[in-house]
Amino acid sequence: MTRNFIETMRDAAFVFINGEIFQASYVRVPDETTVPDDIVLEATRDNSEVELTRLDIDQAVALNAGFFKLKSGMVVRFLPASTLH
Repeated sequence: MTRNFIETMRDAAFVFINGEIFQASYVRVPDETTVPDDIVLEATRDNSEVELTRLDIDQAVALNAGFFKLKSGMVVRFLPASTLH
């Protein structure tokens, strides 16, 4: 997990996940007390919910334009509220 990942996660109101925009309903920026099973993101869209743990994001790889690829293959980008109008 890179510093850039943590910084973009911090201000997330929305999350772009595999081509779909979800609303970030819970975001916990990982720190030294966060353990692998801790949920760091809950995001919802219609009747769908995505939860990510610290373990899910630990080996995120930065791609272009603020996108990150998780070890599961999921591609995410964190978006602040001002991004969507």
